[in-house]
Amino acid sequence: MRKIIIPTDFSENANNALRYACQLFKYEKSELILLHAYAEKVYADENVLSNALMDELKAVTKIRSEEELGKISLKVHDEFCNPRHKVKLIAAFGDLVDEVNSLVNSENADLVVMGTRGLTNDSSLGMGSNTLMVLKYVQCPVLAIPANFTYNEPKNILFPTNFLIPYQKRELKVVGEIARDFNSKIHFLYLSKHKATSSRQQDNLEFLKQQFYNTITEVQQKDELRKEKAIEDFIATNKIDLLVMVNSRHTYLEDMLLTSTIDKVGLHPSVPLLALQNFNRECV
Repeated sequence: MRKIIIPTDFSENANNALRYACQLFKYEKSELILLHAYAEKVYADENVLSNALMDELKAVTKIRSEEELGKISLKVHDEFCNPRHKVKLIAAFGDLVDEVNSLVNSENADLVVMGTRGLTNDSSLGMGSNTLMVLKYVQCPVLAIPANFTYNEPKNILFPTNFLIPYQKRELKVVGEIARDFNSKIHFLYLSKHKATSSRQQDNLEFLKQQFYNTITEVQQKDELRKEKAIEDFIATNKIDLLVMVNSRHTYLEDMLLTSTIDKVGLHPSVPLLALQNFNRECV
């Protein structure tokens, strides 16, 4: 059974990400783990001046969080009523990234799904700070859904890569299963003025093709070195439904995250972004 962690702040963007996950994995037996981490909400209350008040506020916030999670669970059942899906609810007093990583380890999770923005929903930002922190530090693939994005089947998947890093089978498996479920085409986009002719690049390309068996793949090279522009142009001109990038050393996504402030990512994807974190976890 696929295990999917879905953090929520009860915003419409978070609800939209949940709906996307329900539709994307409608053919898969899945456990949807809805997580609300509420420590930030408690600490933000300036009226808490003592340990007693803190404990009281934590208890009240936990109850309210569990009630809201229960309402979301009922909505999921009413809207989708998928017998392949089961829902688990967790309200946790802790930091979002820490709680997600803890669940990734304890549940041996396959994927995290969340909105690119939460309650603040600042349209000037490509991604909110919480999503950016999860993308950077959670040791599990992360699927970020743009605000107000309407679900459509991922028939065309864009995978920008320089073919220089070894990939993890477990994380590529998620992409391959999505592609096979929807008979998708995977477009490998290589951004360079030089051909990918080194032994390492050729070996990694062959490895990718092996992992995406029974899937249509295509390699295209562009000499546009402004990575964000090249990717966004390719999305627009090729009807891309899902963007896959790897967050590891010497990759396009790492470059964009490292050169960005905590509040703004250079890339503003118009389609869902699946970030493969490329951590070497046990394959099960």
